[in-house]
Amino acid sequence: MTKSKKTDDIRANVSRIKERPTAQVLIIGGGINGIATFRDLALQGVDVVLVERNDYGSGASAASSHMIHGGIRYLENGEFRLVRESVEERNGLLKIAPHYVKPLQTTMPIFSTFSGLMNAPLRMLTHKQRSTKERGAVLIKVGMTLYDSFSRDGGTVPRHKFLTKSAALRDMPALNKNLKYTGTYYDASVHEPERLALDVLKDGIAAGNRGAAGSKARSANYLEAVGAQDGGVLVRDVVTGDEFTITAPVVINASGPWTDLTNKVFGAESQFMGGTKGSHIVVDHPALLKATNGRELFFENNDGRIVLIYPLKGRVLIGTTDLEADMNEPAICTEEEVDYFFDLVKHVFPTISITRDDIVYRYSGVRPLPKHDDLAAGFVSRDYRIVETEVASLPKTKVLSLVGGKWTTFRALSAHLSTEATTRLGVGRTVDTTGMAIGGGKGFPTLPGDRARWITDHQGGLDRDQVDRLLTRYGTRAEDVIETLLDQPSEALASDNQFTAAEIAYFAENEDAVHLIDVVLRRTNLAFVGGVTIELLSELAGILQTSLGWSDDARDAEIEDTLEILRTFHGVEVASQHVPAGAGASAGAGAPAPAAAPESAESPVTSAASGSPQA
Repeated sequence: MTKSKKTDDIRANVSRIKERPTAQVLIIGGGINGIATFRDLALQGVDVVLVERNDYGSGASAASSHMIHGGIRYLENGEFRLVRESVEERNGLLKIAPHYVKPLQTTMPIFSTFSGLMNAPLRMLTHKQRSTKERGAVLIKVGMTLYDSFSRDGGTVPRHKFLTKSAALRDMPALNKNLKYTGTYYDASVHEPERLALDVLKDGIAAGNRGAAGSKARSANYLEAVGAQDGGVLVRDVVTGDEFTITAPVVINASGPWTDLTNKVFGAESQFMGGTKGSHIVVDHPALLKATNGRELFFENNDGRIVLIYPLKGRVLIGTTDLEADMNEPAICTEEEVDYFFDLVKHVFPTISITRDDIVYRYSGVRPLPKHDDLAAGFVSRDYRIVETEVASLPKTKVLSLVGGKWTTFRALSAHLSTEATTRLGVGRTVDTTGMAIGGGKGFPTLPGDRARWITDHQGGLDRDQVDRLLTRYGTRAEDVIETLLDQPSEALASDNQFTAAEIAYFAENEDAVHLIDVVLRRTNLAFVGGVTIELLSELAGILQTSLGWSDDARDAEIEDTLEILRTFHGVEVASQHVPAGAGASAGAGAPAPAAAPESAESPVTSAASGSPQA
């Protein structure tokens, strides 16, 4: 990535760390688990620093299926503890992050009645691939009933229901006519994963600034751990090339699938990780969108893999694969995977055809799974563990490596990891994050009447529809953005009238956006829905040039870098034309989505110190 500023121009977030390069805990990795642990430790009053070599939430955290779920399929692996914790955390996130986490109605098409009954117990006990590819209605009914039983708080989401063939086809007419039943249950989706991660980060920074002793919670993106020096961790500012050392008695390696590579940077050998690659495509296909009936299709493909199709921002997300991954190579969605996705759509909706021309975005990432040797990828545990790692170059430092984890359990995992760190520091936990609202979920109006009142109370001089979009996009943190917009002319972008120039500048000045790609992929959903044009990139880059002090050459290089990332990692060839009104960019700019449609974006990062898990 081209440097965006002069080499002697230090960013404010890096400066705060460099001026006081000591802490009680240093976290390496700014995916959701690293960020959530940062927040938890800051709430305990711990002096904590987080560094991320790329952008926040840009690794495995950005490659998720946008699901917050208990993992109904994990029941077959006998992972009852994980399922229970996941369901409880799912229910909790629906309450503490209602601006981004929403109930997701999910339907399973079922093509047999008794298939899999004899193989399921053997599968659970031995983790061997079963000979029968299908799970039948009886087995699925047992699983859904058990799944419902894990919801302990009086029914945050409705319980499951079964439909016979005739009723199922009335409900969803485009489904394969060979099905026998459908089972429908509720999980949850995360509409804006990267923005939720930013919310968690901001909560941590705010918690660290409450005391009189100055900031005890500092973080920086594009700050890379490159080695060990003088008993501390040597970091390099990726933007300027400047290096300095951070010392802390506890270091948390939260690098996700890159955990072993991060340990190697310190001179320590570990073989904890064995992540698998998962890819997705996003298609603009009105017939498929209509066929989903506003819900996720979660089902077993012909090869026995559980896959998904569901509506997202007026598009349809299709995924995912589960392939062995090499962490030294970038994860890219291949043409073979695209063919696989086309086949799985045909399996459920045989009358609907999609082509490569319908794809507006594709992405791929690596799950932070533990090393699994010959164990089939589908049987590898999605649970997590924390390992104290011996690092000779850091003799006075306790290094904790996080192995595994997933989006759904980030709050519980961070409390566990924070406790491990505070125990080694001899510090007691004083704050429980259970039930604590996150970011723009604080006071978020979930009822229509409450929403209308919030908009009226915060409208100021802005258009009511614009305030409504901002509330959808940021939750109640929209109040901060509204204040920024009211302080200056609030003109819509010429290339996308759902955003204003002041809002784009806000990403750079208040949310640590360093590069144009940070805005296109993670501060907004513009790329995810196929809404990027040359005109839009030029307009965004011009605004960021003013906020970040880029030269004209740096601005042009940012545009070229963004085009290359979109082309290489996301299969996006940017056309030089404006997006039609009401489509493309506007659909992904935070406007209210169709019913049950989650929202988010993805990142191509292949770093050795970045990331966090898929859901």
